[in-house]
Amino acid sequence: MADGSSTLAARTISSLDEIDREAWDALANPADCPYHPFVSWDFLHALEASGSVRPETGWQPFHLLLEEGDALIGAMPLYVKGHSQGEYVFDYAWADAYERAGGKYYPKLLSAVPFTPVPGPRLLARDDGARLQLAGAATQIAEKFAFSSLHINFLQPEEARIGDALGLLRRSGQQYHFTNHGYDSFDDFLGELASRKRKNLRKEREKIPAEGVEIEWITGSDITEEHLDAFWIFYQDTGARKWGTPYLTRTFFRLLIERMADKVLLVMAKRDGQYIAGALNMIGGDTLYGRYWGCTEHVPFLHFEVCYYQAIDYAIANGLTRVEAGAQGEHKIARGYEPVETHSAHWIRDDNFRTAIARYLEDERAHNEADIDILKHYTPYRKG
Repeated sequence: MADGSSTLAARTISSLDEIDREAWDALANPADCPYHPFVSWDFLHALEASGSVRPETGWQPFHLLLEEGDALIGAMPLYVKGHSQGEYVFDYAWADAYERAGGKYYPKLLSAVPFTPVPGPRLLARDDGARLQLAGAATQIAEKFAFSSLHINFLQPEEARIGDALGLLRRSGQQYHFTNHGYDSFDDFLGELASRKRKNLRKEREKIPAEGVEIEWITGSDITEEHLDAFWIFYQDTGARKWGTPYLTRTFFRLLIERMADKVLLVMAKRDGQYIAGALNMIGGDTLYGRYWGCTEHVPFLHFEVCYYQAIDYAIANGLTRVEAGAQGEHKIARGYEPVETHSAHWIRDDNFRTAIARYLEDERAHNEADIDILKHYTPYRKG
C-alpha cells in the first residue's frame, strides 16, 4: 500500500516471539492512555509460552502487523480458531446454520484476548488512519485464505465505528460494571443506595466475618507460590464445573506473576488458617478487572464478598474509576454493578450468509438496547 512517499506492508506472525516486546507495547499501551493489561506483550505471550494458547487447543496465533519501512505502526492480536470456545461472544448458532447449509465455518479468524471477555483495544495503532488500514488488512487476509469469517470481539466503541466504516457487521452485548463516582469509602458508596438495598448489602458483608472468614489483599512481590498453589485449586474447580477442562495451565499463572505481579490482585479468603476461596484480578490504568474465582468450601455470600464487594473496596481505596467483574451475571446489579453495552465486529465471506446474519444482528441489537434500558431500572441506587 503506497501513500506517495512510503509503503505500508501487512504481514502475519505465528508467535509473539517474532515481534519486539517494546514495539508491541508502544502500540498496545501508549503512555498517554489508560493501561490495558490484557493486550500487553507480557500477558499475550504468557498465554502462548504456557501452552494455554497453541494450535492443539484450537488457538493458532496469527498476529497481524502493519509496518512502514522498519517501523511497526499497527498490530492486532489475531488467531485461527478451530472452534468457538473461550470467546464469550457466542456464534455457535451461526456455525451450525452455515454447516447445515453445506458450508465450512471453521477455521475462522478471531481478534480477541483468549479466554478474556474484557472490552479493550484490538486495533493497536496510534491513529484512526492506521487502525482503518489494520482492520482492512485483516479482512483482506480473511478473504485471501478463504476463511469463513473474521470476528473482532470486545473492541472499543471507537474501533467499532471503524468497523462500521469498513462494512463490518456490528454486534452488541452487555456486561455489568461498577463506576466509582469519587467515593471516599465503601460506606460512601452505600450512601448512594436505596435504604433497603443498602441494608441487604450490609447484611451480606456481615455474614463473612461471622463465619470466621478473613479476607486478604495480596499483590506484587507479596504473592508467593503458596498463594498460587491455593488459587490453582480454586481455578481448577471452577473451570471443571463451567467448561469441563480449565483453559489456562498452571504455568500461565506462574509466568503471569513473574512478569506482571504488580498488575495482579489476589483477594483470598481464609478460615482457620487455611485458604478456602480466592479471586484473581488484573489492575489496569483506571480499572480493576475481575477474572477468575474459585472455592473449596461453601460460605453464604462469600462469592459476592470476594468477587464484587472487595473489588469495589479496592477500586475506591486506590482511586480506580471502574470495576469490570467479567461476563454475564444479572445478580451483579443488586451489588452496584450497572449494565453497559459491549461491541464486536464481524466480516462474513459468503454474501447470502452475511445478509442473514445482518438481519439477525439488527434484531439482536434492538433487544439488547431494550434489555439494558429495563435493567437500569433495577439498580440499587436511589432514584432521582
